[in-house]
Amino acid sequence: MRQQVKIIAGQWRGRPIRFPDVQGLRPTPARVRETLFNWLQYDVVASHCLDLYAGSGALGLEAASRGARRVVQVDSNAQVCRQLYANATVFNAEQVHIVQQEAFRYLAGDAEPFDLVFLDPPFAQGLVVQTAHWLEDKLWLKPHAKIYIEAERQLALLDMPTNWALLKQKTAGDVAYYLFSRTA
Repeated sequence: MRQQVKIIAGQWRGRPIRFPDVQGLRPTPARVRETLFNWLQYDVVASHCLDLYAGSGALGLEAASRGARRVVQVDSNAQVCRQLYANATVFNAEQVHIVQQEAFRYLAGDAEPFDLVFLDPPFAQGLVVQTAHWLEDKLWLKPHAKIYIEAERQLALLDMPTNWALLKQKTAGDVAYYLFSRTA
């Protein structure tokens, strides 16, 4: 059975994003996406976005709907990637590029610096801090990039890159979400 969420704003406002029923896939709720994109209201237009651990693709497609110039969605699950591609095709979203690859393998490749990164890895696998350091150490971030992190509420974000400043933080149910800014 296919599930769906709707795009909140932009050129595709109200259109459904379909995603497969895959264990561990949890789309960012609409109220969290609305808060996030309010935080990012001046940062999305013409940006280059990386939607790492893309899952439903809701964050990347929301950014594209709101004027992001390029969105790269990375996920390791073939079924998820087929649906990400189908969604991008339905929306005629030429700025959205799908990469089926494990996140660390992707980050081990040639860096393409991004303005915005959406980091929403599977919960309870200890991936947030390590992924954050790979993004920083392997030069995937532009000098003043914004990094959104979504994680299980009880996770303590210790040992984050020292040049990342926490701008915003909230919780919703079992989820904690954060917005960081990279300082050059």
